[in-house]
Amino acid sequence: MFNIIARATLIFYCENFPEAKIALLEWYHEFSKYSFKNFNELKQIYANASLIGDDRVIFNIMGNKYRLIVRIVFEYKAVQIKWFGTHNEYDKVDVLKIQHKK
Repeated sequence: MFNIIARATLIFYCENFPEAKIALLEWYHEFSKYSFKNFNELKQIYANASLIGDDRVIFNIMGNKYRLIVRIVFEYKAVQIKWFGTHNEYDKVDVLKIQHKK
C-alpha cells in the first residue's frame, strides 16, 4: 500500500475545489490501496496517467476536467501531492517545478 504524504494538502485542495472533492477523495482512497512496483504496473490500472519526469505522474480527475500532479517513489511506496487544479490552470504551470503552496 502507498503512503500518500501530507493528507493536509489533499484536504486543502478538496476545500478549494469543492466540485472535485468527491472525485479527489475517491482517487486517494483507491490509489492508497495499491502497491505498484513501477509505472508500468500503475499504467495498467490508470491508463490515462502520464509520467513526466522527476518521478512525477499526472492523473486526470473528473474526466480530465482537473489534473493532479504527484511525485511517486515506487521503491518506498511514497506519494507526494504536488499540485491540483483545472485543466486550464494546468496549461499554465511548469509541471516539473510546481509545488503545493497554501
